[in-house]
Amino acid sequence: MTANHSPVLQLLWRGDFTDPELTALHAAAFGSGATAADPAAVAPVPWRARVERHSLGWVCARPAPDGPLLGFVNVAWDGGTHAFLLDTAVSPAAHRRGIGTRLVAAAADGARAAGCDWLHVDFEPHLRAYYLDACGFRGTDAGLLAL
Repeated sequence: MTANHSPVLQLLWRGDFTDPELTALHAAAFGSGATAADPAAVAPVPWRARVERHSLGWVCARPAPDGPLLGFVNVAWDGGTHAFLLDTAVSPAAHRRGIGTRLVAAAADGARAAGCDWLHVDFEPHLRAYYLDACGFRGTDAGLLAL
């Protein structure tokens, strides 16, 4: 596991996390009602088993090794040269600090180091400026089929 240390934030490739803390972060970031301060408000999702089975890696953002989980991004892949960002999440209490942008950059570094040539991301229209301008992705045509 590698770490990017700063006085304010540590970005940990394949960093340690618990299912309850990631469940709470995910719920707070995506608005399902639970907050990081109230992790019991939602049943834990088996995140660790999922990412270990299906992901190239993930990045955890913490202010210190034993500090709270402030951000997370999952890097899925096709087993070859394509990686995919999923679940970019930052605690609402930590918004507007550049944590999300740094998570995405660390995810790109991890995917590049693993031999990937491409990093894909899907996003909702209101996140266009974030991913294209702040994170450096370029717009492409894509398709989506609801199943």
